[in-house]
Amino acid sequence: MKLSSKEFLWLSIPLFILLTLSFLLPVRPNDYWWYLRLGSEIASTHTVPIIETFSQTQAGQPMVYHSWFSALLFFWIYKFGGISLTVFLRGLLLSLTYTLLWKVMRARDATPQLASLVSFFAILAGSVNWAVRPQLFAYPLFAISLWILIKWDREDGDLRVLGWLPLVSLLWVNLHGSFVLLFLLGGAAFLFGKGERKALFIALVGVFIATLINPRGIYVWEYVVDSLSVISNQAFSREWMPPVNEGWQMNLFFGWVLFFMAVAGLSSRKLSRLDWVWILGFGWLAFSGLRYGIWFLFILSILTADLLADWGKTRIRQGIPAMDIAIGAIILLFPLALLPGLREFWWSEAPPALSADSPVEATQWLKAHPELPGPLWADLAFSSYLVYTLPERPVWIDTRFEVYPPEHWERYQAISSATWKWETLLEEEGSNLLMLSKTEQADLIPALGASSNWDEIYSDETSLIFIRNEK
Repeated sequence: MKLSSKEFLWLSIPLFILLTLSFLLPVRPNDYWWYLRLGSEIASTHTVPIIETFSQTQAGQPMVYHSWFSALLFFWIYKFGGISLTVFLRGLLLSLTYTLLWKVMRARDATPQLASLVSFFAILAGSVNWAVRPQLFAYPLFAISLWILIKWDREDGDLRVLGWLPLVSLLWVNLHGSFVLLFLLGGAAFLFGKGERKALFIALVGVFIATLINPRGIYVWEYVVDSLSVISNQAFSREWMPPVNEGWQMNLFFGWVLFFMAVAGLSSRKLSRLDWVWILGFGWLAFSGLRYGIWFLFILSILTADLLADWGKTRIRQGIPAMDIAIGAIILLFPLALLPGLREFWWSEAPPALSADSPVEATQWLKAHPELPGPLWADLAFSSYLVYTLPERPVWIDTRFEVYPPEHWERYQAISSATWKWETLLEEEGSNLLMLSKTEQADLIPALGASSNWDEIYSDETSLIFIRNEK
């Protein structure tokens, strides 16, 4: 896995783009803040909670927190270095992932220039999946698994690397539910690969045994089945729905798929059976659910570089190693100035570290007014932020889609969009306090203004707070 000085210089170019984007992208509240709350509870109690306590509507119900280790890591990172260190962690995990993919491209005969060019497009297309959430920890594990299996798949495959797969599985199963992807990669390799099958079978047995080393043991597989079958996930979560060609990242994604099909038909290089099984299998997943697109992009980038490996082949000029390393290091260090907490010193109009759907000021105001009556009904993304920053007011709903039944989500949509029965629903829920997003509840806000039962008591650029009056 060593890099020559010239390779390091070429790799630094796409990583510069990656770090710049990852440091500038704001942290969205959706699946981050409630993980901080979970991590804080694990750190204080030394146990993983099994009962729901974050919400007012599902309190006391059994709860499964699979990504417990990710939550703990996020909490430790935030406690030690706040949002700045959290954003740095995102850049570090993504850099490790795309460095591994770059090395796999090089191992499959792509030039440094081609590997960097493909990585550039992979970074741009994949940036839509860079939210700060447990899945970030799984990205480098997926890339490591690909590297191991590709090394095994050669005619003179390296069997020693298979010994790392159980360790990868042990980490993965405690970090994120996508650990099952290791079985899809390994199972396809066992059936269609060229390496020593007996050795891979033994490694996969070790991988399975490693999945049992978690707080729930064998029942971790029950969680996987449940998450794939919960109606609330499938019907209401955008990431479980098929992708649509909206936004420049998705434009690039769909264009790349078409480009790959053309190159696969015209290239003199041919993909192996395993390559085709991986690309078709993960392609099917990517087109069935938005959440699977990033895994497909990892494989797509490697195989695109493979098909184009004969393009522009030239001998790498060595140059001056010390100068190459120095230039590459400067390129990689420059984005550090864009980290939250540092960029404010030199950039007068630096973008905020938190996205606009993080109700920072409104939450601080509400925290300073504990006398206001509850229960609280809040925007979906706002609620995820409130779980950690205002735990004294349990939320009505949040972004843990599987926690709430479909009927609950239907009621949320009806209230949020101000359907004809919105006020009746709020009365049935006993909600006396509302924290609304000016963009997400754009229909509900004028309806509240026209109602004699609600008074506006707070407003800022993104949020509004209403209270039920006593008339």
